[in-house]
Amino acid sequence: MASKATSIDIAYRAGVSQSTVSRALRNSPLVNLETRQRIQAIAKELNYKVDKNASNLRTQNSHTLALLLCEDPTNDDSLINPFFLSMLGSITRATAQQGYDLLVSFQQLSSDWHADYEDSNKADGIILLGYGDYMDYEQKLEKLLAQHTHFVIWGAEHNNKSVLSIGCDNHQGGLIATEHLISLGRKAFAFLGDASSHSPEFRDRYLGHLKALQTAGLSVVAERQISAISTESAGYDAAMALMEKGLMFDAIFAASDLIAIGAIRALKEKGILVPEQVAVVGYDDIPVASFANPPLTTIKQNTQLAGEILVESLLKLIRGQAVGPQLIPTTLVVRSSCGIDHTPLD
Repeated sequence: MASKATSIDIAYRAGVSQSTVSRALRNSPLVNLETRQRIQAIAKELNYKVDKNASNLRTQNSHTLALLLCEDPTNDDSLINPFFLSMLGSITRATAQQGYDLLVSFQQLSSDWHADYEDSNKADGIILLGYGDYMDYEQKLEKLLAQHTHFVIWGAEHNNKSVLSIGCDNHQGGLIATEHLISLGRKAFAFLGDASSHSPEFRDRYLGHLKALQTAGLSVVAERQISAISTESAGYDAAMALMEKGLMFDAIFAASDLIAIGAIRALKEKGILVPEQVAVVGYDDIPVASFANPPLTTIKQNTQLAGEILVESLLKLIRGQAVGPQLIPTTLVVRSSCGIDHTPLD
């Protein structure tokens, strides 16, 4: 039986050192492209397979990243917010392009994340998506910092500058959504979504919304802000609660597409026409937004770019390179839930 090829065999055939072979098989930029391709071709010819366990023991690196998702209430068994499904695909592709494996799991919010992942050498670093109530989650981030775990979060910038965060510009998103509605003649606005410190991303969207209203000289009515988590049922309930107050409104800015879709269902049940009587804008541009009835105008977050930046930032952190928080610009996607124009309220 033929002996198994080793990196020493490849080094001999290629006329390079064993360390150069190791770097070339990891696609290290320290080895020029021509040499890398030659070494990789020899490895393929010899049917060489990297002994990952041995490699990990030598480098103390698993060459794996962990993606931890927060469980969310959903209408199906996935327990994953639909927005994060596209993010999941983007992170998976970006990780593969960097030559890493990806370990995907739900966050257990245990007291020893570091032992579960980085300290046990399961993963070199962690990407965190979603966090529920941020006030509870914040303590977990402090724990990770204390354990010197490499991690990056998707979301609003953290008060502790040691926490590396990547997120979309939620203030800008709230601003442009509301400016669009104002340009269509809408004057009486409702906001559906939690605007407290428990939901910093929703709060930033609300603050951008308020900025647009104030700039346009429109009144801000606190009673037209109804808290809701990001589910269709919460959006439905929030819209019902809004209508029960008997306040006049001709526009709804919802903190997420799911909230917006639930709100549209509530409006229809009450015989209110969308967009003729009430225009609705959501946030996220999840796939179902374009199939809503009417199709939903929304704020799009660039999930492909987000996944790439999350992975690149985490790898820089792991390598000890300088890296800081980033905000990704948002864009407005106009569909039928706003209408084209509107007769302003008296």
